[in-house]
Amino acid sequence: MTAKDDKNLQQVLKKIAGMPEPARSVMQRMHDLIVAAAPELKPRIWYGMPGYALSASSPVLVFIRNDELITLGISEKAVLEPAGGEDGMLIPAAWYIDGLDDVTEKRLAEIVRAAVG
Repeated sequence: MTAKDDKNLQQVLKKIAGMPEPARSVMQRMHDLIVAAAPELKPRIWYGMPGYALSASSPVLVFIRNDELITLGISEKAVLEPAGGEDGMLIPAAWYIDGLDDVTEKRLAEIVRAAVG
């Protein structure tokens, strides 16, 4: 990890630590899931919230936000494919979360790995 990567990681962890509960715990768990599912991703602050990219200078692929609900989002720079079936050409790119369980955590990890390609 480069010094810049470490600085960016510390900024992300500080951002998450400053959030009120229960969002703080959910966001920390989502951060942990993202870096475990795609260890090649490097965290950094992106539009004021945690974002994850292949390097400190490459586009963010995955991000998490804490608004009224917590969001896992995939940026337009990620590997995106139309859903197909009844959803036709719609491309899933954001999921709202109000808590985590084993099933949700497994699906989040799959989404992150797919976004990285």
